[in-house]
Amino acid sequence: MFTAAVIGCGDVSSVHFGALAKMDNVELVAVCDTDPGRLKAAANAFNVAGYADRLEMLEAVRPDVVHICTPHHQHASVAVDCLDRGISVIVEKPLAHTLEEGRRVVEAAQRSTAKIAVCFQNRYNATAQAMRRLLDDGGLGQVLGASATVMWHRTAEYYQDRPWRGTWAEGGGGLMMNQAIHTVDLLQWLVGDVKKVEGRASTRALGGVIEVEDTAEFIAGHANGAQSVFYATLANATNAPVTLDIVTEKATLSLRGDLTVSYADGTVETIPERVVESGGRAYWGVSHELLIKDFYAKLGDPAPFWISPAEAEKSLRIVKDIYAQSYPDVPGLVG
Repeated sequence: MFTAAVIGCGDVSSVHFGALAKMDNVELVAVCDTDPGRLKAAANAFNVAGYADRLEMLEAVRPDVVHICTPHHQHASVAVDCLDRGISVIVEKPLAHTLEEGRRVVEAAQRSTAKIAVCFQNRYNATAQAMRRLLDDGGLGQVLGASATVMWHRTAEYYQDRPWRGTWAEGGGGLMMNQAIHTVDLLQWLVGDVKKVEGRASTRALGGVIEVEDTAEFIAGHANGAQSVFYATLANATNAPVTLDIVTEKATLSLRGDLTVSYADGTVETIPERVVESGGRAYWGVSHELLIKDFYAKLGDPAPFWISPAEAEKSLRIVKDIYAQSYPDVPGLVG
């Protein structure tokens, strides 16, 4: 039996609590939050000890695993505190709010005996797994290029409810860090490591509400010679399905919820995405639970978890590279 604690009892913690409740081999033993109302609500809901101070909780409870669901600027410091105490970690994306803080987590993971996973749960989607298998099999030939879009909608109220989301200091960015980074991660994971990126981020719809971007685009050059194009915005009228198209020599893979594979010989194959209750908002996807279960199943393995800080650092670097090109006058932005 493993013991678990959750640090940060805001919105996204609901999927972690939901996943833990379904696992027979894990016991939730504590929660932690600096907001008294959220802390009391979570402690009462799950009948566990509640702590306002994370170090006090870590010393008192010594859980096997800590789930980090805090605002972005706290990810790194909480993760390092846990890893340096030999406590394993599941941390929400992004890895950290700056590259410097992300590197701290990478280094802490390298020196720790504990394990750490970063929640890029969309890699567990049935469609993403199918794309990975098809590309790895080699039967589709060389990857020529890809395109992706994230056409979503956010209001002023979304940011007013959690003001940290709209700031450089605490959010580390806007659209690209908080929404589109999942798709950036899939793009680089499926197509290949990104060696060069040229892009632009800007605020088109939420000026006066946020100081970060709500729209961005980029062109990426991959190590294998493929080129990707990417566009994302929060100015769409609704949360449209994420799109991801990968063109190879012998087929085109088109993700629109389900995956359609159109082969050069005219054959078309459809691979459906699984549909389950996510325990949270629909745009969080369906695979948090799968990632969390897999992490606990691999706690005894000597190898690092496959979605490691070093792996998550790749998408963080892409995003921060775009910020460096777009906001050269914002001090400390990419550090």
